[in-house]
Amino acid sequence: MGFPQIRLRRLRSNPALRSMVRETVLRPCDFIMPLFVCSGRAVETPIESMPGISRMSVDRCVEECRRIGKLGVNAVLLFGIPDTKDETGECGADDHGIVQQAVRAIKKALPDLLVITDVCNCGYTTHGHCGIVINGRIDNDRTLEVLALQAISHARAGCDMVAPSDMMDGRVGAIRRALDAAGFIDLPVMSYAAKYASAFYGPFREAADCAPRFGDRRTYQMDMTNSDEALREVALDLEEGADIVMVKPALAYLDIIHRVKTTFNVPVAAYNVSGEYAMVKAAAQKGWVRDDCIIMEILTSIKRAGASMIITYHAKEAASILREAYSR
Repeated sequence: MGFPQIRLRRLRSNPALRSMVRETVLRPCDFIMPLFVCSGRAVETPIESMPGISRMSVDRCVEECRRIGKLGVNAVLLFGIPDTKDETGECGADDHGIVQQAVRAIKKALPDLLVITDVCNCGYTTHGHCGIVINGRIDNDRTLEVLALQAISHARAGCDMVAPSDMMDGRVGAIRRALDAAGFIDLPVMSYAAKYASAFYGPFREAADCAPRFGDRRTYQMDMTNSDEALREVALDLEEGADIVMVKPALAYLDIIHRVKTTFNVPVAAYNVSGEYAMVKAAAQKGWVRDDCIIMEILTSIKRAGASMIITYHAKEAASILREAYSR
């Protein structure tokens, strides 16, 4: 039986019907808001390539978290911008570092907000790479020791989850063992499991001051042409103890999100990255698109592909759009 007996348009005829049969539903609690934390007080420095996003001192970061929480966004992901860097990134494991300060302040003010910390060396090294550089090459195994120290330091500060983003082989296992040995057996690990070497990261590198000073990151981040390899990366991270796996970026890798979810059926995070955000904002400023509509379409596509949670710079705005829709 087909047309005219079957008319799929019948269930699209008004907003109430469309909402009743909607297959993918976004909620503010699906979002994780990334925040860039710097030193000082009352500091809020706009990031030119990411309209609406700023580097913030700890006090302003706490205020932003209050606003985020009131909108129903329950989680933030912290990136630190230190005053000083070193060759190995070990300064990122300083218990008095900028991320550690932010974690303590946020958890004191907002104990129920989920605070996730990015664990990587790129923001803390003078050369901007995610690992220790020896004779011009990234030393994978020596880097693991530093990443583990950083994760433990974040745990001591009181974070709710650590998220290693470096793409070194074996780093999830090294961090899991270190956390367990330090008594943090219940602290989850969200692994950037399938992180691609992408052109979409440009604005983030400006925001976090972490662009590599030489070469690129293609020797450790994934080649954009590969999808089977993503499943191998995810499988290894799960074996090493990852509790949540992430695909990054999101929009150009919706197929990877879907494959990871259908293959492993575990919690999958997707990172709607800075370049994806900047494109929407730039087009909206030109008047070429309505950013509120584009934002919701993009985020819905990411969730529809299989993401359990979405890290996005649109989190506040999307939550506001949803709140307004619910209040009608």
